[in-house]
Amino acid sequence: QVQLQESGPGLVKPSQTLSLTCTVSGGSITTSYYAWSWIRQPPGKGLEWMGVITYDGSTYSSPSLKSRTSISRDTYKNQFSLQLSSVTPEDTDKYYCARARTEGWGKLYEYDYWGQGTQVAVSS
Repeated sequence: QVQLQESGPGLVKPSQTLSLTCTVSGGSITTSYYAWSWIRQPPGKGLEWMGVITYDGSTYSSPSLKSRTSISRDTYKNQFSLQLSSVTPEDTDKYYCARARTEGWGKLYEYDYWGQGTQVAVSS
C-alpha cells in the first residue's frame, strides 16, 4: 500500500519561502506511469491543484502559481518537495501531496493516494 506523508514548518513569515516535503513509502516515485502532486485547501474552500512531478521528473505548475512554485524530487530518499516563494497570508492552507496516473494528474478525482495533509499558516 502506498503511503504519503507531508512534512514542513507549520508557520512561515510573509515574503518567505515555504518548503514542504512528501515522503512516499510502499512505492517508488520513479515507477511508470505515475505523477505526484501538491494540492492545497484554504479554510472552508475547495481543493486547489498546485503542481506535479511525474515519474520521469517532468514538472508542471498551475498557471496562477507558476511564478512562485518549484517542485523537485530526491529519488534516493523517495521524496518530492514543494517550494512556494513570496508567501502571503492568503497562502495559509492545508497542503496535501497525492498520487495519480500520468494521464489523470489534471483531475482531482484521479488521485488515488493522499497524505494526511499539513497545515501551514503564514503570519508575522
